[in-house]
Amino acid sequence: MALKIELRPRERFIVGSTVITNGDHRTHIFIEGKEPLLREKDIYTAETANTPAKRIYLAVQLMYLNQDIESHREIYFELIDDFIRAAPSTIKLVDAINNEILTGSLYGALKRARDLVECERELIENVQSGHRSIPADNPIDGQSEGAGSDTSSEGGGPSSGSQG
Repeated sequence: MALKIELRPRERFIVGSTVITNGDHRTHIFIEGKEPLLREKDIYTAETANTPAKRIYLAVQLMYLNQDIESHREIYFELIDDFIRAAPSTIKLVDAINNEILTGSLYGALKRARDLVECERELIENVQSGHRSIPADNPIDGQSEGAGSDTSSEGGGPSSGSQG
């Protein structure tokens, strides 16, 4: 069964190692075969892979498009090691990517890497907005609003009862 792709004007996609650019009109294309395929919205370049998770995605993307794990293995694992040290809470997502790679499901690994990029975005967003979005509690025992709030609802660990 053929894969049907609808392309916007001037939208690009990759089939194997070939970049194809649509013309000036919306187009429907039917593709048969097993060559790796990525739409423009799913492609990262060295310039757009500007965060640790996006660089991991790019390494997996290269594995997928080249159908070659070995050539990208070393850099991939260096990136993964650094990422896990910085964000240990992502170990399950990283394990899912690794399992897909180990079973040869490189497109599946790419989808899991996309989840890692989204997780990283959320982590960064939480850090950047952490102090401005602490929910205000009702004053208890003379504490001002926000003091003593439950940090578990803010993405932190269990509340120790003292401020820091």
